Amino acid sequence: MKAQDTKQEKPLRKGYTTGACATAAVQAALISLLTGEKQEEATIYLPAKVFATFAVEHCEIYEGRAVAAIKKDAGDDPDVTHGAVIYAEVSLQAEPGIELDGGEGVGRATKPGLAVEVGQAAINPVPRKMILSEAENILTDFHCQEGLKIVISVPGGEEMAKKTLNARLGILGGISILGTRGIVMPFSTAAYKASIIQAIHVAIAGGCDHVAVTTGGRSEKYAMKQLPHLKEEAFIEMGDFVGFTLKHCKRLGIKKVSMVGMMGKFSKVAQGVMMVHSKSAPVDFGFLAETARKAGASEELVEEVQSANTASHAADLMLAAGHHEFFDRLCDSCCQHAIEEVKGGLTVEMTLYTLKGECLGKAERHG
Repeated sequence: MKAQDTKQEKPLRKGYTTGACATAAVQAALISLLTGEKQEEATIYLPAKVFATFAVEHCEIYEGRAVAAIKKDAGDDPDVTHGAVIYAEVSLQAEPGIELDGGEGVGRATKPGLAVEVGQAAINPVPRKMILSEAENILTDFHCQEGLKIVISVPGGEEMAKKTLNARLGILGGISILGTRGIVMPFSTAAYKASIIQAIHVAIAGGCDHVAVTTGGRSEKYAMKQLPHLKEEAFIEMGDFVGFTLKHCKRLGIKKVSMVGMMGKFSKVAQGVMMVHSKSAPVDFGFLAETARKAGASEELVEEVQSANTASHAADLMLAAGHHEFFDRLCDSCCQHAIEEVKGGLTVEMTLYTLKGECLGKAERHG
């Protein structure tokens, strides 16, 4: 038992962002080009105000250009880009100035509302600034007057991007080069929250003032079937961050939010819980039993709901007994707590589904 406890207390290992890896690759490639010596490592200063040294995975020098690569280590974070090899190709140009672009496996923005303009490679502002500053400093140190073209590429990036929200956000062809601090904090919620805000911006830029928010891919499919008139960018996966998403929807000017999901998560929202991770709050079966009673369930059925194994089990019991009002009451309670969470000013709709996509109940409130 003690050994297990010790193992659990072991701190999780930090990693590095794709932006940090791309910057290190640029440094290695450019110094290799200007010195004629292949670099074996690159040390850069991160926005987190620490130095980081990276082993160079691959380095080649050609006439007027060089290529270097850094393998991304995301630490103990379950990042889809962990193990990706980030390449930087640098080539000297007659025209002064530095041009930065993305190559194979780096996505390109096709919708407004993103951190990069439509048509640009998906290299976010902080990594872009890191790369350009690093290149500028090296050119200055080597008294190089020529211009420079930098191309960042990630072989296999297009396949990795399928496991991200990039396509939904309008970033096509690969992953994004990201990171605001240069360091990946393991299991950090910050990146997910940032993607939610970005998704809301994309929806607004696409002309949407009504969005559908879901806790996952399955409920999103049901939402799309229910709301076919909404644009693709109006569908936002919020994960467990219900309150966070609602607040930012209101802050950014969304007028109506349709919440779509299943009993497990939304029975918690009906209780007023706005962070619905399985560890954040247990399902309150007393609350579900009381809702069942108000919906006309017999005392025997109320006791069964009270003793249910899961929220879905409670739903099955009420559905079998034909008590559809139970689900409408839960939906109405979700809407009420959502409006209270944002202090009004938002229309909220809630639809509950079974795992198989059968509609259980629906409600709407105008805040």
